[in-house]
Amino acid sequence: MRQAKNVIAAQKTGTDKKAMLVVSFGTSYDDTRKACIESVENKIKNTFQDYEMRRAFTSEIIIKKLKERDNLVIDDPDRALQKLKDEGFTRVVVQSLHIIPGVEYDEVRALVAKYEYKFDNIVLGRPILYSKGGEDIPDDYTIAVEALKRQLPELTDDTAVVLMGHGSHHPANAAYVCLQSVLDDMGLNVCVGTVEGYPSLDNVKKRLQNNQIKHVILMPYMLVAGDHAQNDMAGDEEDSWKTQLKKDGYVVDVYLHGLGENPAYHDIYVQHIWDAIAAGKSSGRYQELQKRRDHANAL
Repeated sequence: MRQAKNVIAAQKTGTDKKAMLVVSFGTSYDDTRKACIESVENKIKNTFQDYEMRRAFTSEIIIKKLKERDNLVIDDPDRALQKLKDEGFTRVVVQSLHIIPGVEYDEVRALVAKYEYKFDNIVLGRPILYSKGGEDIPDDYTIAVEALKRQLPELTDDTAVVLMGHGSHHPANAAYVCLQSVLDDMGLNVCVGTVEGYPSLDNVKKRLQNNQIKHVILMPYMLVAGDHAQNDMAGDEEDSWKTQLKKDGYVVDVYLHGLGENPAYHDIYVQHIWDAIAAGKSSGRYQELQKRRDHANAL
């Protein structure tokens, strides 16, 4: 009841404030942060101009490194939300820039639930790969593959793109297998592998061999072309994907650009924000607060 009274008071005094918190894993690479994370943030900022833009990273390691190395202070999601509360914001949209709804997305979702009654309205936008679709539910996977086509080269029968995803022990890792199935259904010579999950590079190698591939184009399926892309995928070390595939006799090229550089993925994140806002407006709690607000304005 106290929160509802505060919301009504804020509306009466014209202090209703909206914020957009964009949450990503983060990166310590300055160039890819600007090319990938900031480019998505700028797209969101230009689309939702009546929202105050804020940034948060989920990686405490990256947050610490940036502070110590560059004196660049970036909040984690909890600190960012607490600041918004302290500054009097009443409506907050949290948009995840993660690829799958894994461990870090779960943590962000738990935080949004924690702050649910500290704001008039707070909603969370889903990551890239979330739902395969259904009645009135978007098919995130097909949409993501259509966006991926924007950056795919023309592929011949003996040429394949190999996507490197991060991977996880979280059940959401199954998203990569679903993505592979959708790519296959669409007839694209694209293989999905992960650094820390399934399918692994060994699984990718079997697929390449079965499809009689000779030329491989490595491409990160991550928001940024950061440490995993530059070292685990494209590095010159013996255990990098590039080196291993070359040793197996493949001609290997590298596309070292994160999904954050693909404008079609910017559009996906923007649409997920619109979907989250629409879902928030249809919630019972939001409608009840609207009734209280309309009543207060009529007084």
